[in-house]
Amino acid sequence: MIGLVNTMSLRRQVTRRQFGKLAAAGLLGATMGGCGGSVPPGQPELVWGSLGAGKGQFSKPRAIAIDDQDRLYIVDMSARIQVFDADGTYQHGWLTPEHTNGRPTGLTFDTIDGNLLVADTHYNRILTYTPTGELRKDRTLGGTLGQGPGEFGLVADVVRDSTHNYYVSEYGEYDRVQKFTPEGKFITQWGGHGSDPGQFMRPQHLELDTDGLLWVADACNHRIQVFDQNGKLMKTWGTQGSEPGQIYYPYCIALDGKGHIYVCEFGNHRVQKFTLDGQSVACWGAAGRKPGQLNTPWALVLDSRGRVHVLDSMNHRVQRFVM
Repeated sequence: MIGLVNTMSLRRQVTRRQFGKLAAAGLLGATMGGCGGSVPPGQPELVWGSLGAGKGQFSKPRAIAIDDQDRLYIVDMSARIQVFDADGTYQHGWLTPEHTNGRPTGLTFDTIDGNLLVADTHYNRILTYTPTGELRKDRTLGGTLGQGPGEFGLVADVVRDSTHNYYVSEYGEYDRVQKFTPEGKFITQWGGHGSDPGQFMRPQHLELDTDGLLWVADACNHRIQVFDQNGKLMKTWGTQGSEPGQIYYPYCIALDGKGHIYVCEFGNHRVQKFTLDGQSVACWGAAGRKPGQLNTPWALVLDSRGRVHVLDSMNHRVQRFVM
């Protein structure tokens, strides 16, 4: 019988993709997650979803966005985008136009235009949908594979600033952020593949704060980096590990507007709350399938009431926490 994989040995020996496969097979020890290796007090307020292809079911949900009415937009490995109310009641859904090459890994609800922005990762582009699922073909950004300005590699995420400019992150051999005008014209880029300050290894998720600073979940560097809108590095923090205050594959972040940032840790099977300078405030979750436990969570969002909705990806469900 195969035993549990030793955590420290695992981190030295496997890639992110191999790590995900081990997690899916249940070969990771529960000590990978939680604060001090156990599920913290406070069970989820709500757990919903299951494995399947029906309405309200999921196959490894991997990105989530939320609108101003607390409706949740979720995409999974079937390339379905499903829309739910805050309690998990199915509203409607649709398929992305192409998905043979792969599925989207990023969703952002655009509060400027009221549309859903989709990082169509393996087709090197950003798609724009109305909330009802109508594809705005005239608003597609990118679509050409390459390293040049306006070309994309594996697109991870997109956000827009108060002047309607776009910021798009991509990974693979490119690992950069590109900035575009509201009309989609290239402005500038920064980053590059590496671990030096200002470089990236899979910039998986983007968030803009109220000061206009761009926060980046630099997933495979196990850190958070913050830039101004021209790409100047303002601060970086995070070290690899499973102790409180450390991070292991941060796949998604969410700012609460009250001086805190929530980090969804794919590798630690948990969510951690930090101050904006990287001091750990709390963390919850541990590897497993019970309520309150997580299995390689990909993403999270905060709703208008401050509740945390977490994509418990390999458990094919959503959990809602009140913190």
